[in-house]
Amino acid sequence: MATAILQARMSSSRLPGKVLRPLLGQPMILRQIERLRRCQRLERIVVATSEAPSDDILVEVLAEAGVETARGPLEDVLGRFIQVMDTLGLEGDLVRLTADCPLADPVVIDAGVEMRTQGGFDYVSNGQVRTWPRGLDVEVFTSQALRRAHAEARSAYDREHVTPWLYGPGSPFRRGDLVQDRDDSALRWTVDLPEDFSFVERVYAALYPANAAFTSAEILALPFSRRETDV
Repeated sequence: MATAILQARMSSSRLPGKVLRPLLGQPMILRQIERLRRCQRLERIVVATSEAPSDDILVEVLAEAGVETARGPLEDVLGRFIQVMDTLGLEGDLVRLTADCPLADPVVIDAGVEMRTQGGFDYVSNGQVRTWPRGLDVEVFTSQALRRAHAEARSAYDREHVTPWLYGPGSPFRRGDLVQDRDDSALRWTVDLPEDFSFVERVYAALYPANAAFTSAEILALPFSRRETDV
């Protein structure tokens, strides 16, 4: 079992406030958390947001919905994770997720947690060798590994993006790559731009009313699912 730390902020440069955009009547982040709660290997879900005043409204919305939150630095996101861990006493296996992925797949997340545990890896990801669509990203690592990264990572890039020190050149950690047989790496199911959000709205409108727990296979079966990324 692991704790998921869902990274979120209101000040996204390309689509500000996207995490609270209504998606079938609920903020997008709550739709994502609804999917995360179907994971079998997550015992706790925490939203890690910033101490910036712009994120006050996010904390209020999440508190009203009964979602656990903690806050830390805006730009030093690695420092934010450590502050959240210290505030809430989080140890053991951690799962890093970002709040721009409302199509998150519980099966993929559970597979990442299981791979880290069963394989004895320090860090597992499906993003370094990508075979799943962007938007199904998951990273699993030990709290000890992240604390070492916090102590030794110096570059602004490493600290903003949290985990590069865990898998970059010269990393002391054992890395596992979570892959599938099919290559869907060209597909874009994440939300960074208005057109990304429009795509997700179409997916939810097509699938959610009949099955709130719709799967990635059902998304792939939609006639408009083959949306390729330009990133």
